[in-house]
Amino acid sequence: MTKRELEVTDPAKILEILDKSKVTHIGLVDDGMPYIVPMNYGYIMEDGRLTLILHCAVKGYKLEVIAKNPVCCFEMECDVVPFEGRVPCQYGTAYSSLMGRGTIEIVEDVQEKIRLMTIFMKTQCGKDFEFNEKLVSIVTMMKVNVDEYTAKERPLPAVLRADYKE
Repeated sequence: MTKRELEVTDPAKILEILDKSKVTHIGLVDDGMPYIVPMNYGYIMEDGRLTLILHCAVKGYKLEVIAKNPVCCFEMECDVVPFEGRVPCQYGTAYSSLMGRGTIEIVEDVQEKIRLMTIFMKTQCGKDFEFNEKLVSIVTMMKVNVDEYTAKERPLPAVLRADYKE
């Protein structure tokens, strides 16, 4: 990260970014060609270790790419607010973001798929749902075992914060 003054290290703020963002962009590589796909996600944060939870259909291009190369990167953002300035170089966007790298693991165990789908739905809509073997048999559940991540927050410029809250 170039601008260290924008780095977020507070665990509570990192969880806030994970809770507010609802889509992550997963970057994969297929035989040397980049492939990025937006996906809904869930997450587990235990002892500072982040695991993203993804789900998709039981077949498709994304799964073919992951089977060949499970290494990925990801990015998500929230609180996106464009702002203007007096001159073009003062225009910009306020936001919070989280990005990182890891390895995608396809989950086969039915009980683990049920557990992960429950966490996924809690992240996405804040509700507890019950799943059974039949429900999770029609989806692929994946875990992104995150090796590294950084979070960032670019606030609105101070002169605009009062105007924005009105």
